[in-house]
Amino acid sequence: MELNRAVMAREICKRLDQERAGLESQWRGSGPVSHFVIDDVLPVEWAHEIRNAFPKGDTMTLKRSLRELKYVAAQMNQYNPLLEESIYAFQAPEVVSRVEAITGLKALEPDEKLYAGGISLMAPGHYLNPHVDNSHDKMRERYRALNLLYYVSPDWRESNGANLELWQQGPKGKPVTVVSRFNRLAVMVTHERSWHSVSENKSPLDRCCVSNYYFSKHPVQADHEYFHVTSFRGRPEQPVRDFVLRADAALRQLIRRLFPLGVKENPHFYKKDSAPGKQP
Repeated sequence: MELNRAVMAREICKRLDQERAGLESQWRGSGPVSHFVIDDVLPVEWAHEIRNAFPKGDTMTLKRSLRELKYVAAQMNQYNPLLEESIYAFQAPEVVSRVEAITGLKALEPDEKLYAGGISLMAPGHYLNPHVDNSHDKMRERYRALNLLYYVSPDWRESNGANLELWQQGPKGKPVTVVSRFNRLAVMVTHERSWHSVSENKSPLDRCCVSNYYFSKHPVQADHEYFHVTSFRGRPEQPVRDFVLRADAALRQLIRRLFPLGVKENPHFYKKDSAPGKQP
């Protein structure tokens, strides 16, 4: 059987249907950073195929700063076609409708241009500090609503690190850890208080993830409009880094208020008219 987005979407829907009651319960009981986690999303051999399709990190974009250290890619026609198919399987209308039913969120729209979506690879030592994602899509027309993270690194365990952390009381509290278990999908809300991070990868292995965002024309879990850039903080044991990152976020927020669409284009999105093998 050829693995394509339609075939994978059917399997994703099957699993969401099977676990729907439990997923709804997870979502309702997990605020303010509401989330649910489902394992064994695809047949295990398919998940292995997706992992084997991942490129080496040096063919991806390295994001390196006090905020984060990881490899990312969104120009999917440069890579194994299976990766693009797996990303867009989670954007199938039938998958979106089931996620709407589980979360109670309405009129969700997937991110066709992969604005901050795509694939990521966290090599040994990589990390992502506590942060809230920027509030809108590229043109500031829709709010970010959900982040969908599908993990494909076999035999991943909590002690490896590189696990999703949800800071329910903010970045000075204690996070809830969601292990980046193989063939697991984590779905989390994205709004003003959805602080999350990825712990340092303490293993000699690469942690690989297929990621998607859903958007909405309406604010999520808020009764007012808002706008903010991606804002990072230090971990509780990083007071100096916290001071620097808070200043960094304040400056970038000011710049975006002065220049609503930014002073330069964010390069991380899928330019589908770019020829394979060429950097956009």
